[in-house]
Amino acid sequence: MASRFLLFLLVAFMLVGCSLALTFSSKLIHRFSEEAMALRVRRNGEFSSSWPRRGSVDYYQLLANNDLQRQRMKLGPRHQLLFPAEGSTTMAFGDELAWLHYTWIDVGTPNVSFLVALDTGSDLLWVPCDCIQCAPLSASYYSVLDKDMSEYSPSRSSTSKHLPCSHEFCELGLKCNSPTDPCPYIANYLSENTSSSGSLVEDVLHLLSSNSNASKSLVKAPVIVGCGRKQSGGYLDGVAPDGLLGLGFGDISVPSLLAKSGLVRNSFSICFNENDSGRIFFGDQGLATQQSTPLLPFDGKYNTYIVRVEDCCIGSSCLKQTGFQAQVDSGTSFTFLPDQVFEKVAAEFDRGVNATKSSHKITPLDYCYEASSQDLQNIPVVTLMFAQNNSFVVHNPVLLINGNQGLEGFCLAIMPVEGNLGTIGQNFMTGYRLVFDKENLKLGWSRSSCQDLSAGQSVPLAPPPHDRPQNPLPTNQQQRTPDGKAVPPAVASRTPSKPSAASSLHITTHFLTARLLPIMLLQLCLFALAT
Repeated sequence: MASRFLLFLLVAFMLVGCSLALTFSSKLIHRFSEEAMALRVRRNGEFSSSWPRRGSVDYYQLLANNDLQRQRMKLGPRHQLLFPAEGSTTMAFGDELAWLHYTWIDVGTPNVSFLVALDTGSDLLWVPCDCIQCAPLSASYYSVLDKDMSEYSPSRSSTSKHLPCSHEFCELGLKCNSPTDPCPYIANYLSENTSSSGSLVEDVLHLLSSNSNASKSLVKAPVIVGCGRKQSGGYLDGVAPDGLLGLGFGDISVPSLLAKSGLVRNSFSICFNENDSGRIFFGDQGLATQQSTPLLPFDGKYNTYIVRVEDCCIGSSCLKQTGFQAQVDSGTSFTFLPDQVFEKVAAEFDRGVNATKSSHKITPLDYCYEASSQDLQNIPVVTLMFAQNNSFVVHNPVLLINGNQGLEGFCLAIMPVEGNLGTIGQNFMTGYRLVFDKENLKLGWSRSSCQDLSAGQSVPLAPPPHDRPQNPLPTNQQQRTPDGKAVPPAVASRTPSKPSAASSLHITTHFLTARLLPIMLLQLCLFALAT
């Protein structure tokens, strides 16, 4: 027994010694060194005449170009911006098109242009398609348009195919006769009796890319489109007559599909200016100096953009017990506050306004005042306070009323709503670059004139929470004269992204190497002992 134990110790000692003695090394050769040049001999035995001489201008130029190419490969696609091929511009057309913001997009092959409304409160991109019941599409029907709107037909696009009922995105798949049938859809919206219905198709959305290298290229991104054969309610009366671009949290939304395809970061921004123009960019995570607040789940799921407002402030006065949760919805013209919060905010606003109550009410707005342009200076700002003292200052919380003699008055552009969930509507978004960052589950904002970001400047990542700027409570010095126009009411309306296949492969390869190397060393030692 003792001899066996000694033999065991001897073998173990030899194995350890063998493993400690084994080392692996490799000689490093610079890519443009003399030794590397010797390895690149042509078949005729001559060296390449284009080989750079060490220390020469060509030598350093080749090094720099090589490094730049590697950086583009690593960083370029991850930080690019995408925007519609027609341009990043958004626009509003006033009451005739329900005061919503729109942008032109191109869909299908050959590409067809559609003027779609932007709605962060819903997910589906749908357009009028093989129409049974659609809104008029002729420019002559709308005084604000200079070209006709379009109708989509899957049969006329070579890149379209019907989404089958068996697809994971087909919510009505159980009602189909066969798993291979085209998937039907019915999208109901908050406006009364407003809906779109038809079938789902897969097609391409034409986008332009812009990254830190200032290069642009056309991207044909695969998306899911609702072939809207039948619309009802507001969609027949000037609300989104040429379709709706759902920008919501759902997997079927365009931002989600672009991120899943690896084209952009799972984030986008919209910016609405006071002159009824704006911008939209997919992949935009905003400025490092922006303020932000966490996005919250609703009924346990991240299915829409919900934020928590800690307090509401009117002028320099912050009101107690005015916190609430709100949906951030670009498809809603006005801002809605829960009843109890609205009563406090409206009463404080009324006390702070130096104007006479108007006898002419604009239903459903109750707080209206008679005023001239000089009186606008006395309108207090409304500030929404978020966690960590981040503030969202609304300089234009009113709807201006114009008559034959010019400005006649204004109304507080906020309305009450039953329940505990409010809505931050389009009128509060004016003058801000809003970033809907689903990747980091936060809403970011910064004051902006909605400049064009497609020139290729880099888009810095948002700072971590402890680096967010701290902002003082509102003061009278923060008040400004609102010079934009508010809008009447119209309603169109997580888990982090998984690592890429490349990163998963890298982790797996590293794991296998770490596990297999000791086994290989042990086999080499056993082979040495056997011989």
